[in-house]
Amino acid sequence: MTRIKRGVMTKKRHRRLLKNTKGYWGQRKNVFRRAKETFLRAMAFATTGRKLKKRDMRALFISRIKAAVEQHDMSYSTFMNALKVAHIDLNRKMLSQIAIYDPQAFSTIVDTVKK
Repeated sequence: MTRIKRGVMTKKRHRRLLKNTKGYWGQRKNVFRRAKETFLRAMAFATTGRKLKKRDMRALFISRIKAAVEQHDMSYSTFMNALKVAHIDLNRKMLSQIAIYDPQAFSTIVDTVKK
């Protein structure tokens, strides 16, 4: 049985990881061991960041809707409850987009909900 040398695959694996750590500072970009631990940590932060982004965007949508609804003398919570009662299924992202880009349509929604 012949001996299998694994240098080619190891080099490929190292190169792939070092390509991902391009732009990092010092040994973090060119020493495999340092690069690997830094990259794993970066991926963990990226996962957390994606979750926080969703949370931040929802808060932004809510504040936009609140500002638009207060112009019609209504609170955010009563507006959202009235939407549910009226069976208008629009998510917060779409409501905030409508409030910004089409205020007339948003006022129509508010008038529909008030009835």
